[in-house]
Amino acid sequence: MENKLRVGVIFGGRSGEHEVSLRSAESIINALDRAKYEVVPIAITQQGKWLASSEATNLLPSSVIETADQHVAIFGDPTERGLARFTGAGKADERDRLDVVFPVLHGTYGEDGTIQGLLEMADVPYVGCGVLGSAAGMDKVVMKRLFREAGLPIVEFTYFLRTQWETDPLLVELRVAEEIGFPCFVKPANLGSSVGISKATETKSLNEAIALATKFDRKIVVERGVDAREIEVSVLGNDQARASLPGEIIPQSADFYDYKAKYVDANGARLMIPADLSAEQTAEIQRLAVLAFQAIDGAGLGRVDFFLERETGQLLLNEINTMPGFTSISMYPKLWEASGIGYGELIDRLIELAFERHREKSCNMTSYS
Repeated sequence: MENKLRVGVIFGGRSGEHEVSLRSAESIINALDRAKYEVVPIAITQQGKWLASSEATNLLPSSVIETADQHVAIFGDPTERGLARFTGAGKADERDRLDVVFPVLHGTYGEDGTIQGLLEMADVPYVGCGVLGSAAGMDKVVMKRLFREAGLPIVEFTYFLRTQWETDPLLVELRVAEEIGFPCFVKPANLGSSVGISKATETKSLNEAIALATKFDRKIVVERGVDAREIEVSVLGNDQARASLPGEIIPQSADFYDYKAKYVDANGARLMIPADLSAEQTAEIQRLAVLAFQAIDGAGLGRVDFFLERETGQLLLNEINTMPGFTSISMYPKLWEASGIGYGELIDRLIELAFERHREKSCNMTSYS
């Protein structure tokens, strides 16, 4: 195939989920069909420097592509529509067109609408949600308010700012105790992959949980603890999105599905795919997952997480992840594999959806007279 699509895979980033992004990107880069695609790896260091080629892949758990070292950037300029390569003296010596970008960035400065805004300005098609969907899906407070507005069932929550905690911690403690109670989960509002999340059972552990969460974000969410099964479902599509079969996370070594269980300890959790659910429960979870995706104006992909309360059987929407993990043990691709779409085909479909969304947006008029 002569005219291969040039796919820029962006990974790393200035986020607490930097390491997770590296693992996801390695899997995607290895899986991209070289007969169809020319892969351009683009790394963002934790300091925010953009690198390409071997400098980029050296950040990965194992090197997957061997090319020359270059410092690069994407400019918000549709006449360039791709990379500027800096080969010396800080000068952009070469322009390098990209057909599509796969921003495999988790957390802040990547999954929150920032990179999406840059790609919109540069008029480059990209995989995943747009600026609004990414930003809304990243901020758990905004996300939950949108879910509530859409009439979706959610877990009770409250939130506060780091400055409020620093100014009057006793007031925050009282609010949490009165509005949520114990046990509860304390989370940074703008991170995923269970980074900075703790379970609190009384005031002492609440203080410890808040101290951890405030290291990662200025906005902290506290949710009621529920005795529930953790159900996840993958969503794929743009305006006509559909949901996969649901799967279940069964933690083995912790009270909840924490960072270690997700990415470090292969025995930290057991994945049941598909989940042991009735046909009615499966259909309802899929329906609510698509509604949650639509509530944030999602596009491309998303993984929607639910709680199924053990005692009451009530289904509660937890959150949506607009750029879910793509590692070899990640739920998003595994759920689609169980639903009939393999890893390579899934990546192909996501790239097709990126072009579909770009074409649809290109129909908008940008002038009025």
